[in-house]
Amino acid sequence: MAKLTTAQIKEELASVPHWKKSSRTITRTFEFKDFPAAIKFVNAVARIAEKAWHHPDIDIRWNKVTLTLSTHDEGGLTEKDFALARQVDRL
Repeated sequence: MAKLTTAQIKEELASVPHWKKSSRTITRTFEFKDFPAAIKFVNAVARIAEKAWHHPDIDIRWNKVTLTLSTHDEGGLTEKDFALARQVDRL
């Protein structure tokens, strides 16, 4: 899958307004009522990521989960990143 152009990334960001671009990645932090709720979310993300064969970097801090997406094989952002971000947003 080819890396997206700057214009394509800008267009895709409009479909995931809570995600922020940082260099070659997009990132979003989710906040939950407690640690078990955060882990439940991480497990749901793991299931959809495994189906998509596209795995985010995950940082868990008690009730906060930060996901970072990038297509490492391509060295930047691809449609796979935005597709997974949209799926995560629907959880």
